[in-house]
Amino acid sequence: MLLVPAGRVRQQILDILDRWGMPEDLAATTADAMVETDLMGVDSHGISMLTMYEGMQRAGQVDLRARPRVLRDLPSLALVEGGANLGHPVAVMAMRLACDKARDSGIGAVGVRNSHHFGAAGYYARLAAAQGLVALITSSARTMLMVPTRGTVPMLGSNPIAFAAPIAGGAPFVLDMATSTVAANKVKIYELNNKPVPAGWVADEQGTPVTDAAEAMDVIFRRPGGGITPLGGAEVTGGHKGYGLGLMVQILSATLTGAAFAPLRASARDAAEPDDIGHFFLALDPRALRPNGGFEEDLAAMAAALRGSTPADPGRPVLLPGDPEEAEHARRAEEGIPIPAALDRQLRAICDRCGTEYLLRET
Repeated sequence: MLLVPAGRVRQQILDILDRWGMPEDLAATTADAMVETDLMGVDSHGISMLTMYEGMQRAGQVDLRARPRVLRDLPSLALVEGGANLGHPVAVMAMRLACDKARDSGIGAVGVRNSHHFGAAGYYARLAAAQGLVALITSSARTMLMVPTRGTVPMLGSNPIAFAAPIAGGAPFVLDMATSTVAANKVKIYELNNKPVPAGWVADEQGTPVTDAAEAMDVIFRRPGGGITPLGGAEVTGGHKGYGLGLMVQILSATLTGAAFAPLRASARDAAEPDDIGHFFLALDPRALRPNGGFEEDLAAMAAALRGSTPADPGRPVLLPGDPEEAEHARRAEEGIPIPAALDRQLRAICDRCGTEYLLRET
């Protein structure tokens, strides 16, 4: 496994996006989001996404030169058109716009339509928390992966939710989760590393758990039935709650903004048509409700109480959402970002095809 400095990973992404025709500023925004995601340990949504993005670019699905534009702008609400580009530039713009509105009036909400995959939702939530704001982000998805409770055919994507809040004197609280049991790209990482998939993540057409990573990828992406389970798994263990959360995300991200519902779009779309993914960004300024600093200080006290509570295993302390990612960020910033051998081969091939130098070699 290669360990590559973050700066070199960022440059590799920039070089590839440049060869694909993405403007320099949009490419920088995209590369920043992807590298930060890799540093946080979310390997499924960082540089490994270039394999999927290349396919979209070659098929003409994505317009890498398109710039996001505001379609409707109200004091606390806005609607933004993504232009069928990758989702990172429009997501950063929408999150910043929501933050600006929250600072002006206490709350800001921005919907996005005609976007593509935007990486890890938690990245954008952290942008708001860094400004002292509370954030909620949701996104629809292009691929039908999740089988609804009592169903056999996938109807929803992983439909992620991210929530972040600033904590006085420390890293923010950051919840970043799929509403499916696992994101499909995490199954991809297991396949890249030749590891078995945990039972309960993926089920076939008969509802039988699939643990072989290659077979799981086949079920998710190539078979008409079966797929990823909703968060909670089976109905008896609460899977209907994950299914409900996935629908909530779909409504906020796509139905509200006018973006697509993948099962209805799939039957009529051409292979080169954009995905028309929708996103939703909400920012809240706690100072509109609490004295300056009161929210962050109370949250710090809550965090200390939780982290200080008695663990079941003394070697595994109680953590807050976001803690593992912060620790991994510190480690990878020093040691480098891991590039599995299979991903190394895929990225070399992408560089060969677009005519740019491969930079991720061991030194």
